[in-house]
Amino acid sequence: QVALEESGGGLVQAGGSLRLVCAADGRAFGGYALAWFRQAPGKEREFVANINGRGSSTYYSDSVKGRFTISRDNAKYMLYLQMNSLKPEDTAVYYCAAFNGIDVPIRASSYPFWGQGTQVTVSS
Repeated sequence: QVALEESGGGLVQAGGSLRLVCAADGRAFGGYALAWFRQAPGKEREFVANINGRGSSTYYSDSVKGRFTISRDNAKYMLYLQMNSLKPEDTAVYYCAAFNGIDVPIRASSYPFWGQGTQVTVSS
């Protein structure tokens, strides 16, 4: 089991940048695939990006590809999401999630471990 805690959310103008951070408790951190999801009011939780245990493979949703970058530092037990060129439609609560296995899922239901979320609001 792994505990996750997100930070770094806030209010930013359209076109701006934010970096989200997800801190883990360090238990076999490198063995977990990690992902970012987001959920806007009245909408289902949406996949944003994922990364494998070694950080050598990443995958992005079409809506953020080219603007967001997922990365991890296994020595520091940290997951990051660099968000550039933010748009009002990126407004949501952002969650980090962990999956203990070789696979790197894109479905929220595949991830058993979740943080509490951090709010990102992009004003127009």
